[in-house]
Amino acid sequence: MSCIVARAAQALHTVYRLLSPGPHTLAALQKGCVCVCKSSVTRSMPLSPAIPSLAPPHSIISTLDYFPSKLAPAPAAALDPSAYCETPVYNPDLCPNMVAAQAKLVYHLNKYYSEKCQARKAAISKSIREVCKVVSDVLKEVEVQEPRFISSLNEMDNRYEGLEVISPTEFEVVLYLNQMGVFNFVDDGSLPGCAVLKLSDGRKRSMSLWVEFITASGYLSARKIRSRFQTLVAQAVDKCSYRDVVKMVADTSEVKLRIRERYVVQITPAFKCTGIWPRSAAHWPLPHIPWPGPNRVAEVKAEGFNLLSKDCHTLAGKQSSAESDAWVLQFAEAENRLQLGGCRKKCLSLLKTLRDRHLELPGQPLNNYHMKSLVSYECEKHPRESDWDESCLGDRLNGMLLQLISCLQCRRCPHYFLPNLDLFQGKPHSSLENAAKQTWRLAREILTNPKSLEKL
Repeated sequence: MSCIVARAAQALHTVYRLLSPGPHTLAALQKGCVCVCKSSVTRSMPLSPAIPSLAPPHSIISTLDYFPSKLAPAPAAALDPSAYCETPVYNPDLCPNMVAAQAKLVYHLNKYYSEKCQARKAAISKSIREVCKVVSDVLKEVEVQEPRFISSLNEMDNRYEGLEVISPTEFEVVLYLNQMGVFNFVDDGSLPGCAVLKLSDGRKRSMSLWVEFITASGYLSARKIRSRFQTLVAQAVDKCSYRDVVKMVADTSEVKLRIRERYVVQITPAFKCTGIWPRSAAHWPLPHIPWPGPNRVAEVKAEGFNLLSKDCHTLAGKQSSAESDAWVLQFAEAENRLQLGGCRKKCLSLLKTLRDRHLELPGQPLNNYHMKSLVSYECEKHPRESDWDESCLGDRLNGMLLQLISCLQCRRCPHYFLPNLDLFQGKPHSSLENAAKQTWRLAREILTNPKSLEKL
């Protein structure tokens, strides 16, 4: 059963792209039964090399016949070709005008974006301002106690540097630290998604701003810095002017604040690494893929990455001498730069809104970063800028939803820059299975009845 939804998703994708869904095909989709013959399939759904396909290219796939009890089929709809094409098609052997069908989907997606996505953005923007007022006040108190932890939460171009939205009520603020200079960045692949900072010369120990956090082996310990920072934040919370509405989240080694009983904000100490690129991401960009161009690659690598002091799921159960000293690699700015241009940002906004409204599930299998990763992989699969024209919005969203189903059924979602790092690690299998079902329902509803976006 583990591959069934992914096979169904690929069948749906093939029908959509290769068969140009006509009235009978769409009616079959709505009834929950699609058959794809080998003779009519020229290629399967394009998948990133890092994400294996689950659908074998053999025989006939009857998608929902495999699991009638696992996914409730949508109610059958009356056959009405004009609902999917401006010009009704009366010959059942002919496909309808695919351009018109795509245009109809794009129209409803743009309407959804202007109504639902923009409303979501406005609400989150308001929440961010409320949250940042409190966090800034706490960080000012921290700086008074310990000048080495200087607040870097500054607003630039209507954005707060270092702030990431995890969900509408959950945020992460990256606090950039100074003076990493006397340490070497060591990324040998032994800790997936992580690296260590080691003294370049033992004689320089006393020259470091962070001397008391250096281990006997010469590593700058992420855990020790975070522990010290957590103590400072706890003291600052008691002294700040918002002490009546903010409190520390207990039972975690992370530095988390609960604000007004509505928001959770994680504050993460970090070092910004510019002008270097980690060995574990040296394979990027893939040589046989023309995206992104050489100029954009140079910009991204010059932008560099961040090293975060936070728990890493990949270290769970490992007995490594550097385990508690490791720093987590983060590529937020690089990813933002790559996703500029065309309808990429709009696609991401659509995915985030759909996630917030329909995929906020028990076990929290999906977050905004999974959506961001899907866009990066879709950029590789469709490297031409013309593939990201507004007219392709429906194709791109459909491709990413189907890719998400495949990942959920594989129970694996590789990090875009670090493919050995699984973004689903630690997620309950039952929650991933549930998310696959929900995503399948969502994708089928959007494809077979774009007008349903009005209610989604």
